[in-house]
Amino acid sequence: MSATAAQGTETETEITADLNEKQQRIVDYLRREADGTAYFKSRLVGEALDMSAKEVGANMRAVKEAAPFEVEKWGYSSGTTWKVTV
Repeated sequence: MSATAAQGTETETEITADLNEKQQRIVDYLRREADGTAYFKSRLVGEALDMSAKEVGANMRAVKEAAPFEVEKWGYSSGTTWKVTV
């Protein structure tokens, strides 16, 4: 069982290894802050990570494709909202 868990961790690391520093910070933040399903506004993620909402949005495509959890663009009302399911 531990070999499988270690394998899963290696795979997750390999998946996110192609992300740049900002994208990795976003993945780490979303993983840390989401408990099950959570919703995040780009503006608030940017404030927490010292980035602009535009920087967050520009990096979310790569995050969405590489993250070891589900990320879905959810809404646009007063900024983009992302649905994250860990």
